[in-house]
Amino acid sequence: MTSRSNCTLKLSNGMEFVGTLIGAPLEASGELVFTTGMVGYSEALTDPSCFGQILLFTYPLIGNYGVPPLPEKVSVEESGGFESDRVHAAAVIVATDSADAYHWSSRQTLDEWLKEQKVPGITGLDTRQLVHVIRENKRLLGRVVPEKSQGVRKDYSQLPAVSYPDFFDPSEHELVRAVSCVKPYILGQGKKRVAVVDTGVKWNILRQLARCGAEVEVLPWDWDLTKVDCSGWLLSNGPGDPLKTGDLKERVANLLTGAKPILGICLGHQLLALAAGATTSRMPYGHRSHNQPVQLVGTRKGFITSQNHGFVVDPESLPADWEPWFVNANDQTIEGIRHKTKPFRSVQFHPEAAGGPRDTGWIIEQFVKEL
Repeated sequence: MTSRSNCTLKLSNGMEFVGTLIGAPLEASGELVFTTGMVGYSEALTDPSCFGQILLFTYPLIGNYGVPPLPEKVSVEESGGFESDRVHAAAVIVATDSADAYHWSSRQTLDEWLKEQKVPGITGLDTRQLVHVIRENKRLLGRVVPEKSQGVRKDYSQLPAVSYPDFFDPSEHELVRAVSCVKPYILGQGKKRVAVVDTGVKWNILRQLARCGAEVEVLPWDWDLTKVDCSGWLLSNGPGDPLKTGDLKERVANLLTGAKPILGICLGHQLLALAAGATTSRMPYGHRSHNQPVQLVGTRKGFITSQNHGFVVDPESLPADWEPWFVNANDQTIEGIRHKTKPFRSVQFHPEAAGGPRDTGWIIEQFVKEL
């Protein structure tokens, strides 16, 4: 293996850490967050919700089963492994990356894949210490600076009027335009059609909808929703502040005047709440892991879920005709809401869980059955 050069992680609180470069020798900046997943690194890195984030993996060995071939587009037959057609995370931090990959489906190592995707990373840092730093510093931003830098990663070129500062704060920008599709497309076949408002949709959401028997039409985030013929709506996950999504809140509010079923996931959950008249706020630390416990309100039923979000719906702001559906078992924050009489509901976690536990896959199945 060729020798690697040094790479520095600079933080907005003034701290610096020096490790070893993996991936592309480019500078990158974003919000520093961590994920606890032992597997699913290719899914996490290609998740559009990670746009503008430097993703730190707490599991000490990442890359041991390599990276399979990356499809050009989503399909129902696809077994998984990726949540979009490219890496959306700004950069990657791992304690140790595997120099070799051992899996029948592997095409390349993590290092080779990151180079191909033009994404920088750092290995050799004490990720346990960094997790403590993240937990002690709210809204921590980072910058990855290779010793032999060949320039800056051009991952924010889709955003209007964005220069590349010392630290890029994704919550200050309208990120959905950088991750949404640019034209509609259809996946699957079925008698019922689900219209998906794409604010950074994960491929496995689309696969699960199609496998449940629905025809899925994926729409750009700024599409005219009044001209769409469908049986129900899904508001997808995505990155950033839910208030920085243009006029999407108003267009979703217009959907609430009808009676077609609506399911929101993650950012879609926050948008549905805003459209209903509730408010959202930034969390002190956020929920970012494969093992977040949630409880079904009014029962003793608990579920383990996959999450990646830094904003939350304010419970006291819910209108009288809405109610909490799920709450987080750790901090009692809202993890889902539903309308008391109409078929409108949403969850803050990922019921399609790729990667992560599959405890709540029934939510998508139930939604399709009600169309």
